[in-house]
Amino acid sequence: MLTIDLKQMIRSVPDFPKPGINFFDITTLLKDPAGLQATIDSLAAPYESANIDVVVGIESRGFILGSAVAQRIGAGFIPVRKPGKLPAKAITEIYELEYGKDALEIHADAIDRGQRVLIVDDVLATGGTAAAATRLVRQLGGELQGLAFLIELTFLNGQLKLTGENVFSVLQY
Repeated sequence: MLTIDLKQMIRSVPDFPKPGINFFDITTLLKDPAGLQATIDSLAAPYESANIDVVVGIESRGFILGSAVAQRIGAGFIPVRKPGKLPAKAITEIYELEYGKDALEIHADAIDRGQRVLIVDDVLATGGTAAAATRLVRQLGGELQGLAFLIELTFLNGQLKLTGENVFSVLQY
């Protein structure tokens, strides 16, 4: 399917944001028109006939990828943000990190009960952020159809926190 080697277009940044972490920087992929096109095509393809109503993008690179996927498949787009960034009434989901806690928020009226939802983000790592987003979608009555990621860091076993979910990733490391 892919005629472009997307992995070759992603910059690896050692020791970012802290020593021992190898950060996969997708900005080098996004700036290339063919790379961006291939990325969106790859993320959208499994869902083109899934009758998705809305795509939920997780802050912040999920906004870039999710909005493009939503446009491609004819769906609306909903941002899931860090606390305090949404202007109207929001619901919050707190989740565990390896070094503490974090939280995500979604507008309380963002998803109508029964809407078919796809969650999109750039990276599936430990799965905590994605699992929190799935709980937000379900709390609002959305019918989660799947989660799509550009990159999955398989060695971190993020899918374990998403057991039973339809998880798709374009690239695996």
